Amino acid sequence: MPRGLTYKKAGVDIEEANKFVKDIQSLVKKTKRPGVLNNIGGFGGCFELKKGRYKNPVLVSSADGVGTKIKIAMLAGKHDTVGIDLVAMNVNDILAMGAQPLFFLDYIAAGKLNRKKMVDIVRGVSKGCSDAGCALIGGETAEMPAIYKKDEYDLAGFCVGVVDKHKIITGSGIKSKDVLLGLASSGLHSNGFSLVHKVFTSSEIKRKAKELLSPTKIYVKEVLSVLRHFDVRGIAHITGGAFYEKLMKIFPKGSSVIIQKGSWPVPAIFKTMQKRANIKEAEMYRVFNMGIGMVLVTSRGQARKIQSHLRRFKLRSWIIGQVSKSRGRSNIKFTGED
Repeated sequence: MPRGLTYKKAGVDIEEANKFVKDIQSLVKKTKRPGVLNNIGGFGGCFELKKGRYKNPVLVSSADGVGTKIKIAMLAGKHDTVGIDLVAMNVNDILAMGAQPLFFLDYIAAGKLNRKKMVDIVRGVSKGCSDAGCALIGGETAEMPAIYKKDEYDLAGFCVGVVDKHKIITGSGIKSKDVLLGLASSGLHSNGFSLVHKVFTSSEIKRKAKELLSPTKIYVKEVLSVLRHFDVRGIAHITGGAFYEKLMKIFPKGSSVIIQKGSWPVPAIFKTMQKRANIKEAEMYRVFNMGIGMVLVTSRGQARKIQSHLRRFKLRSWIIGQVSKSRGRSNIKFTGED
């Protein structure tokens, strides 16, 4: 056994980690909201749920990561947006049940702790939390040279939100003739990047890095505002599985969903990938959001009013389909031309 072996010599620098925690304290403070009871640095983050605001509060939680989009950040040397993606993937999921995000925790694992890179990541997490109105109340940074290469890292996040029990959105109230209101995505968001890596070369990815790293849209403020004023019967966050899986999981049994292609503009990046790699249309709609990051299901009359409301937030939306009854199992069909 080597004489004088230390944890630092083994690849883990505790002092550097402590300096990193100090570096990010101001970023954490920016996300503070009512209910937070302590600052970063304790053994656990505490959040007080005020009595009276909710008649029968239900906590809704989510855990998710960013996936291989991180590889794009590594290739481009740009790490200040994947933190936004991390928050978005979680808060958009609980939003689909009508929940308001309350607090968030992050986990960063790296081969070697690079303070500048890690601060950039947390800067993105802080920005995402601020956009979602939730507090960053804690997290963990792990330096693991035995698992990751020197410049590699991975991210995971966990969030908790709240909704009154009678206001939980499950999709059970969806009716025949209801329409699907698609909300514009900000690009690829955080799904399908394993396929992106197969379509483009590393040099092409570097050239397209700005577009590929465009952070996932956080819909919290816009959709919570809609829920306060309009009747929304179902919400789907269009992530992995996209239209065939994530969208269809919210519909009652016996529902037939018809998507009208051409009812919204599909961003060029999706068309480029499909043509270049000869990807089948069904595969595109199963893997990518195709320009629709979230879908609200409501009546046609409400949909028009919601569109007008969303324009105040400068968020584009389109009626992209309709619900009807099906004699067999629930199904989805695509009609029209892109």
